[in-house]
Amino acid sequence: MFTPRARRVKILATLGPASATLDQVRALHAAGADAFRVNMSHGTPADRGELIAAIRAVEGEVGRPLTILADLQGPKLRVGTFAGGHAEVAAGTPFVFDLSDVPGDATRVFLPHRELFSALGADARILIDDGKVVLRCTHVAPDRITATVITGGTLSDRKGVNVPDVVVPLPALTAKDRADLGFALDHGVDWIGLSFVQRPEDVAEARSLIGGRASLLAKIEKPAALDRLPEILERADAVMVARGDLGVELPPEQVPAAQKRIVAMARALGKPVVVATQMLESMIVSPTPTRAEVSDVATAIYDGADAVMLSAESAAGKYPVAAVAMMDAIARQVEADPQYYGRVHFTETAPEHTTADAISAAAAAITRTIGAKAMICFTISGSTARRAARERGAVPVLCLTPVRATARRLGLVWGVHAVVTREVAAFEAMVDKAKRMALRTRIAGGGDVVVLIAGVPFATPGTTNVVHVVRLTGKELEDRS
Repeated sequence: MFTPRARRVKILATLGPASATLDQVRALHAAGADAFRVNMSHGTPADRGELIAAIRAVEGEVGRPLTILADLQGPKLRVGTFAGGHAEVAAGTPFVFDLSDVPGDATRVFLPHRELFSALGADARILIDDGKVVLRCTHVAPDRITATVITGGTLSDRKGVNVPDVVVPLPALTAKDRADLGFALDHGVDWIGLSFVQRPEDVAEARSLIGGRASLLAKIEKPAALDRLPEILERADAVMVARGDLGVELPPEQVPAAQKRIVAMARALGKPVVVATQMLESMIVSPTPTRAEVSDVATAIYDGADAVMLSAESAAGKYPVAAVAMMDAIARQVEADPQYYGRVHFTETAPEHTTADAISAAAAAITRTIGAKAMICFTISGSTARRAARERGAVPVLCLTPVRATARRLGLVWGVHAVVTREVAAFEAMVDKAKRMALRTRIAGGGDVVVLIAGVPFATPGTTNVVHVVRLTGKELEDRS
């Protein structure tokens, strides 16, 4: 049986051309990847199906649930094309966006998003190519946006457009997203990543379409989402600090504070939080990261993020396995720091006024007081495991569940090692199974104490109401045979 990782934070690795084969996925998992991101923006349905199949094949080999996140592209805004493929624009010059699909030049370009013509107003900024070129609106008409170039540079075909000063009245899911969502759900992915979330209604729409077939992760990459963060978090199952577009639309100096706010709020609500984008960016071309990148990853882990993500580093870089191994090494080193757990608990995660939260908080306190080796929970939906993880205890959480989908979804949750097992029907059977699994996974040994949390009656989601302390003798496996 697969033993737990020697760390609590999870590693989410994006798959792509550099990691598309079964052998490459196997190597990424061996290096430390706990979960895999399939970017629905790239490749064909056949390509994505092969990636998903490779992950499930590795899952079968290692005997451990592996997590798949299908990341939807979202309503990406882009300019049209230019005569010759590009054009140079200079600061202080006028520039026009219009609805004519004639190739553009240094004075104008096609903007195939009619919604922007009603959303933008005077003084609103338009950022092109991740903010490399900046313009400011001076006049907006139904079919023409006149702007002044603030920061000049090269404009080229189909570069991305960001408009940080307005909420764009675009649907959360494009026609492509809806097709990709159906494909992902039919292929049994565990999480759906919703891009460019602006409003809680975006999350509600996606959740309705998903219909409980996967968990929903809201990507925070728009300033408008920060304005309604509590409502978005309330409706989502997890959240991602997507620092790529967020760092374009916000001034860069504001991103660290936004990241800490998102992480702290998600943790307080017991929602998994992933920190992503440019974490080990230099490892796309270099076998080692910069010291600043190592510090960036470490900061996210010290803040208590559930998972840290690799993007192009593992998807298209020259050193995908080395990038995962480096992420794993950083995480282990941070968590070995004697001050780590003190720093993690800078964020308060007070229990809600429910029996389940009270039990989880009590179990964590008991674990600390008696020096237990692990917390063990039985769960159908995964809520008990997420509550236990929210406490950020110094011991692993062994989650036993009869539902494979639940075990897979917990791959993004801090400190949880999920095992698929048969249901239990009685309290004594639960205790016996917990003892055996603790020994089999080597999460504890003979003479160690573990703390169990569960709900009675069994197989009833949301009934966490029991905490129980047991000592292992080491003979439980012998008694089973």
